[in-house]
Amino acid sequence: MINIVIIEDNKYMREGWKTILDFEQDLCVIAEYESCEDAFEDTQLAKANVVLLDIQLPGIHGTEGVKIIRDKFPHLSVMMVTIHDDDERIFKALKNGAIGYLSKKISPDDLIDAVHIAMNGGSPMSPNIAKKVISSFQASADVDIELSDAEVRILTLLAEGYSYKGISKEVFLSVDGVRYHIRNIYNKLEVSNKSEAVAKALRDKLI
Repeated sequence: MINIVIIEDNKYMREGWKTILDFEQDLCVIAEYESCEDAFEDTQLAKANVVLLDIQLPGIHGTEGVKIIRDKFPHLSVMMVTIHDDDERIFKALKNGAIGYLSKKISPDDLIDAVHIAMNGGSPMSPNIAKKVISSFQASADVDIELSDAEVRILTLLAEGYSYKGISKEVFLSVDGVRYHIRNIYNKLEVSNKSEAVAKALRDKLI
């Protein structure tokens, strides 16, 4: 039996989803809530397999709620179900741990299929949302990372194990100047530390 929790502030939407899902022999809606706060105060989340989570909720929004849920219950598959399909909401929800993103216009059969796909390790998405994700991925893949000669030199020295002070002597900059360049390198590579920067630079043959 697949246990499902619904977090949605629209009563009629909750009732509709519950009716659809409970009709299936292997699906059971064990709890439904109007807000993330209500769900967090109860104990049913820990018993769930799949959570259907709206984004535009009173109090804690779904994009933040999914992160809290995944931090507390890593085993849960959280699917966003929403009328919103703008890029910022989609990617924030996915980044925060959502494994699927469905439109509220989804058909009953597709909703049931999405729950089964999620339970089998998949990432169900409505077609229009999947298209946005793919387009964004393709766009980011086409962006070349351009480092200046100074940044390449500093990154190379980082990879060779030089300290900031050691790099400053090699490139004739102050330590603060080296830090400035390294911050720029991290931003361009979209990393947060030395090991990630070096690994990405070697993988992408930047040094």
